[in-house]
Amino acid sequence: MAYQVCIDIGGTFTDCLVSDEKGEISIFKSPTTPGEFEKGFIDVLHVAAEGYGMGSEAFFQQIDLIVHGSTVSTNALVERKTVKVGLLVTEGHQDVLVLREGPRKGAFQWRLDYPEAYVPRHLTRTVGERIDARGRVITELDRDDVIKAAEDFQKLGVEAVAVGLLWSVVNPDHELEIRKILEEKLPGVAVTLSHEINPMPREYKRIIAAAIDASINPIVRRYIEKLRSALDETNFSGELLLANCVGGMMPVAEMIRKPIYSVMSGPTLAPMAALALSDEPDIIVGDMGGTTFDVSALRNHQIIVTPDSMIHHDSLGIPKVDVRSVGAGGGSIASVDAGGLLHVGPQSAGARPGPACYNKGGTLPTVTDANVVLGIVDPDYFLGGKMQLRKDLAEQAIAPVAEKLGVSNEEAAYAIYTTSNHNMVAAIEEITVREGINPRDSFFVCGGGATAIHIAEMVDILGLKRYMIPRFMAGLSAFGGLISDIRREDTGVLLTSSVRFDADGVNAILERLLESGNDFLEEAGVTHENRQFEFAFMGRYEYQSFEIEVPFNVEDGKISQDQLADFVEAFHKMHERIYSIRANDDVVEFTAWKMRAIGKRSGQDIWLSHTLQPQQDAAQPKATRQVYNHEKRAKEELPVFELTGLGQGAQLTGPCIVDAETFTAYLKTGHNAIVDEYGNLVVQVG
Repeated sequence: MAYQVCIDIGGTFTDCLVSDEKGEISIFKSPTTPGEFEKGFIDVLHVAAEGYGMGSEAFFQQIDLIVHGSTVSTNALVERKTVKVGLLVTEGHQDVLVLREGPRKGAFQWRLDYPEAYVPRHLTRTVGERIDARGRVITELDRDDVIKAAEDFQKLGVEAVAVGLLWSVVNPDHELEIRKILEEKLPGVAVTLSHEINPMPREYKRIIAAAIDASINPIVRRYIEKLRSALDETNFSGELLLANCVGGMMPVAEMIRKPIYSVMSGPTLAPMAALALSDEPDIIVGDMGGTTFDVSALRNHQIIVTPDSMIHHDSLGIPKVDVRSVGAGGGSIASVDAGGLLHVGPQSAGARPGPACYNKGGTLPTVTDANVVLGIVDPDYFLGGKMQLRKDLAEQAIAPVAEKLGVSNEEAAYAIYTTSNHNMVAAIEEITVREGINPRDSFFVCGGGATAIHIAEMVDILGLKRYMIPRFMAGLSAFGGLISDIRREDTGVLLTSSVRFDADGVNAILERLLESGNDFLEEAGVTHENRQFEFAFMGRYEYQSFEIEVPFNVEDGKISQDQLADFVEAFHKMHERIYSIRANDDVVEFTAWKMRAIGKRSGQDIWLSHTLQPQQDAAQPKATRQVYNHEKRAKEELPVFELTGLGQGAQLTGPCIVDAETFTAYLKTGHNAIVDEYGNLVVQVG
């Protein structure tokens, strides 16, 4: 038996999904180990081996592939625990990370101060050199400036260096020469070149990407080395792939070269899973774990990639699957302020010590404690009974909140429950309503271990009519990793326009991008028949400040002059879709050309072959449970169904509870579910 595995590290639990040769998927969980993520990684594999009734050594030897979504780089950036970075820029441009892109965020925030630069002034050095927009050398590189900067960085204890010169995307010679000097003068210090990490003409986004990449390079490298060492000790001989932030996987060597692509990579896997699970054109994906609630949206059955994701006050610089996060998870802590107002999150009890009911030292009230007090979560069946929860400790934690609010324990628990729901609804509205999208037109796919407990009330608030609770909801991101392609995005810069269109220049760019994409897929072991390439250009109307991305098709790797009219019309349509306006008579400028290299992995669709047997009779509950009903201000007896006991076509009518080994679902009145062929609950409201 050969296995494929995906491991996704969350704030509270580490998820492990295992697929066998028959397409059957099993999910396993173990507590996350902050500070020693590689330990949690190996721990959950031991749990999986035990679940299959095998010795760990035998199990490891039968694993062909492990794909992994890591939070190491994201945590380092969020907690500001990155390494000390030196920045080298063109003389006269030392404030590029302070001035950013010019337009102030928040036009009416007249008291907004400049936030601190990602790399402070005392760690920034300039070098004499100048290349123009056509790639011509105006001023030769001053090697003495580079050597002096290297000496300064050594004295300051710099652990990584980012290099960002003007127009290096057109002519990278000076950046490449600087790297040779730095490698000689600062051996062992990581060097990131802006034209390699983010080849785009905008200086700020290119240089901030280089600075962020450099700041996490040693951290990601050390984690990967620890992970490899831990796997070597298990005699694992299969392939290891790492999740990236553009919705796919990368070989380990590529991630070491470009660690910025690991930032926020885990949450990007959930929308990839939703793509596979549903054919609906418009989908909202909500993933509620122990620490955060991550929400993303799919439009026309396509992932939304944003160029404007932020880390604190800085742009990430590179494109990323658009996922928004709020501090609303099962471990989110509830508190009452001096004015008597209840708050839930963003602080979290995390994996250590965790919610009070975990009996691991936590005493503060959390959302999970509230769900235990409400009766939704069975303390004796958490993680399929592998982890016993303490209801008495949950009640003790909730009691101070109830006292401050002047209500009963159950009413306080419900207040925590519904406040958390409204926090998540606000995040959903942020990515739908504020983007001009009516959420009522969307299908909701649940992810994370806690979402199915909260989804019914959230759906009622938003006015949605249909949603899905996947069979592997608690490991939705891990499932996304298990079925994801290998992906990489490359960019080439060439400024041309609809007036003087340079088809030959564009073809030279596309040829170089295709060569780079094929080299990447070759290194990843993807056969030619499993390779795909997607193309897009960055365009704008003449004199506009910012570009938009427009996809286009390429035959035989080349375009012709005759395609110009199609490119212009495609740009007009995309501009009209985004901004509700088109200017047919304006000149269209093309600034950059993109290519996404995609490698289809063998076995990633095998799960489609494993379907449930039809349900023969009406579904029968395994038990009943007392669950608090806020409208009645009392507990009511609800039927409880076991998900694994339901066949294809089984129908459930709310109110009821559905227990699975790794999650609990709470269906309210008017929420009626049917089990699809893969064991997912598809719920119709009303």
